[in-house]
Amino acid sequence: MELRVLVADDQALVRGSFRVLVDAAPGLRVVGEAGTGAEAVELAERERPDLVLMDVRMPEMDGIEATRQICRDLPDVRVLILTTFDLDSYVYSALRAGASGFLLKDTPPADLLSAIRVVASGESLLAPSVTRRLIAEFVRRPGPAQPPPAGLDGVTERELEVLTLIARGLSNGELAEHLHVSPATVKTHIGHLLAKLHARDRAQLVIAAYETGLVRPR
Repeated sequence: MELRVLVADDQALVRGSFRVLVDAAPGLRVVGEAGTGAEAVELAERERPDLVLMDVRMPEMDGIEATRQICRDLPDVRVLILTTFDLDSYVYSALRAGASGFLLKDTPPADLLSAIRVVASGESLLAPSVTRRLIAEFVRRPGPAQPPPAGLDGVTERELEVLTLIARGLSNGELAEHLHVSPATVKTHIGHLLAKLHARDRAQLVIAAYETGLVRPR
């Protein structure tokens, strides 16, 4: 099945580079380019891509607000944030808004293509060590006022253990090995956590783990 990708970045050269890279990859196709957050929202509503590659800093509407609107109105569309660590201190807010992960803009092309497939499949991109460091950094920083996270009432001890390990960056396979259970059982636990915490995906589970104090940045 072909994955349809929307590229949102205010620099035409960057958009063009991503288009060439994505279109050359088997099973991937760019269905639109947006130069502003507002254009990204409009194109996402029209094209219904599987995934949006979203820059943070764009005119008219930034990538955070665009992400919030897309994830609110188009729950089947995934958003992968592309950013630079030193400048974009509110990427954490984009994750709160519903983004399924983020990458640095200097990520190798092969890793970017892999990330697109991972996020489009419904997973989130939180395993790489750089991502864990970024999340920890953004959790420490004061940011715009956010609604309080869902509490942990109703979550079982086993589910709390799974949530803690997810927040530490373990994959499903690593979770199964660590807990001595089958991958199917891991998926069941994750499904229960998503439902109980009203989380969109794995990225939102990590956020809940940090914001409820279950896990603290190292």
